[in-house]
Amino acid sequence: MVMRLGEQIYDLYLKPWYEGLENPAKAQEEVLRRLLEGYKRTKYGRDKGASNVSGREEFREVFPKTSYQDLKPYLERVMEGDYNILLPEPPITWAMTRGSTGPPKIIPLTETHLREVRMCGARALLNYALRKREAALLEGGVLNLNLPSQVERIEAGGRIITYGYSSGTYAKVNPSLGSLSLVPRQEEIDGLGGGITIKDWRERFELVYERSKDVDIRFGIGVTPVMVSFARYLKRRHGVYPKDLWRIEALFCTSVAKIHQKYSPILKALYGGVDVVEIYSATEGVYGQQLDDFPYISPNYDVYYLEVETGKEVKMLYEMRRGEWGRIIISSTLFPRYDI
Repeated sequence: MVMRLGEQIYDLYLKPWYEGLENPAKAQEEVLRRLLEGYKRTKYGRDKGASNVSGREEFREVFPKTSYQDLKPYLERVMEGDYNILLPEPPITWAMTRGSTGPPKIIPLTETHLREVRMCGARALLNYALRKREAALLEGGVLNLNLPSQVERIEAGGRIITYGYSSGTYAKVNPSLGSLSLVPRQEEIDGLGGGITIKDWRERFELVYERSKDVDIRFGIGVTPVMVSFARYLKRRHGVYPKDLWRIEALFCTSVAKIHQKYSPILKALYGGVDVVEIYSATEGVYGQQLDDFPYISPNYDVYYLEVETGKEVKMLYEMRRGEWGRIIISSTLFPRYDI
C-alpha cells in the first residue's frame, strides 16, 4: 500500500509522524533544537537568551509561557514590517481566529508555518487512505465548507493587509492533494464576500451545492458545526441530505471539542454512516490528528514542542498518564511556549 500511495508522499507526510509517536522523547528533543535556531534569529529570542538554552529545563526557565495578549505588542510591530522582532522570517499572509475561545486573534503566517500546516493537515487523510488500503480514495472531490479567507483590511506600516479566517486561508494556500481537489475553489467562496450572517451562509452553501452536486465527492473537511449546518440547509432548500447526493467515505472534522461524543452521531445520520476523523487544529497550527479507529488524536511530535502545565508541575505531553489533566503549552516556528 505504501508503494501505491507513493514512497515520496509516505516519507514526507507520514513517516516522521509515525516515528515521532514511536519515540516522542527523541522527536521532541530534535524539535526543540530546531526551534531554538529560529528563536535565536529574533529579537524576542535574543532578549530571552535563546543562545544559552541547551535543554528543556533551561528552555522553561528562559522562556516563560506566553499568551496572545502578551505577544500582541510584538505582533503589532510585525504588522508594521518589523517581523524580526518576533519571527525568524517575514509573514506571507495573516489569518484570524473564529473567536471560539475568546476575542478573535490575528496571526501571522510564515512560509515555514504554512509548509508545516500543509504537511500536518494532509496526514489525517493520507493515513486514512493507508489504513483503508485504498489509494483510489485519493481521487475525486472534497467538500469545501471553509470560511472566507478575505474579511478585513487594515493599514499598518504604510501597507494594506487583507486577512480572513484561517480555515479559508489554508484552503486557498493548499487547494489540492494529488488528484483530490476542493469543491468549490476557495476563490469562489471568497468571491461571495466575508460576511457570516445567515444570508451569507445560505449563499455560501448554495454555491457549494451547485458546484458539487454532480461531482464525485469522497470527503468533507472543515469546521464541524458548519458541516452540520450545510447538511440541514440541503434538506430545507433542496429536500436532500448529503447521503442522498454523494458516497462520502469520511469527514475530517476540526475546530471544536467533543467531535466524537457530540457531533459524530449527527454527522453519520446526515452524511450516511461516514467515518468521522478528528483533527486538532487552530489558526496557530495543526497539532494532531486521529491515527486509528479510537476516538483520540495523536500529536505531531515531529513538528511542535508540546508541554502541559498540570497545576503542580510542567511536563512533556508524552509524559502524561491516564487520569492527569492540564493546560497545553505549544512551541512552534511562530511562538515559543504559547498558552493556546
